[in-house]
Amino acid sequence: MDGWQEDGTSRGVRHVPVMLDEVLSLASALTSPSLVIDATLGAGGHAAALLEALPSVRYIGIDADPEACTRSAERLQAFASRLEIINAYYDEALAMLRERTPAPHASFMLFDLGLSMFQLGASGRGFSLAADEPLDMRFSPDAPLSAADIVNSWREEDLADLIYRYGEERYSRRIARAIVQARRTERIQTASRLAWIIGGAVPPQYRHGRIHPATRTFQALRIAVNDELGRVERAMRLAPDLLAPGGILAVISFHSLEDRIVKHAFAEAAKAGRVELLWKKPREPGEAEIASNPPSRSAKLRAVQARETTAGSLEGAGS
Repeated sequence: MDGWQEDGTSRGVRHVPVMLDEVLSLASALTSPSLVIDATLGAGGHAAALLEALPSVRYIGIDADPEACTRSAERLQAFASRLEIINAYYDEALAMLRERTPAPHASFMLFDLGLSMFQLGASGRGFSLAADEPLDMRFSPDAPLSAADIVNSWREEDLADLIYRYGEERYSRRIARAIVQARRTERIQTASRLAWIIGGAVPPQYRHGRIHPATRTFQALRIAVNDELGRVERAMRLAPDLLAPGGILAVISFHSLEDRIVKHAFAEAAKAGRVELLWKKPREPGEAEIASNPPSRSAKLRAVQARETTAGSLEGAGS
């Protein structure tokens, strides 16, 4: 995830990669790194810093969003001779890399699972609660379902279950009921209208709480549209087998559902002897970073290192 602010340019967004110092510290500690796989290229903030810090590495950047790939290619043009960009969801891209002959093995692999702040602030796809934008929420235009499809066609019970499971929203049933009632009058087309409907469905004290009352519902819809949790699970099975001996896999997550998947996947890989945990509890941003980049406050960084004797084996990898 990148923090952003208006900067007066035509793009209007300045990107701030989360936990950059910690990421650079992990990568720079490696001996003679040769390949970095950045599974969530986004705005290219981590990529620019890593390519600068590691002048001899090849770099594979992956992102499902074609706009992100185009922006990053422009930003990273100075490193074009060392850079390969793959436009795909990261679990699908890792599966494709695994089939290459020979399969690449990374000295360092990074996942930043946060929503890009460019997507939130300037994509025009309805990620922002206040935006009068189409209710889309797809990272890739090839994804089969949009958020509008779900909101306007799913049964009330299924909507409530989705909002509760992926958004951990206590008022999921009230919200689902309000959505179904509203769509009977008119199709829900924009993010701002959905946010307004949700705001009217919850109790007043919740409406004026610390976060916008639609935040958790929007999270749930985005996760469902992009199959985010399923992709994290699949990627965490594949990633250790694409590490070089001694290679490091680092994952930055931003909510408990993702972090739980990563925690369990790392524990299972360590128990199987594929990796070693670099620390037991996740690392979090310091006070200075949170103050300068508030979106970083919920970030958690976990990392593992491939064992020298077992890394690189492709046997038993998930798909």
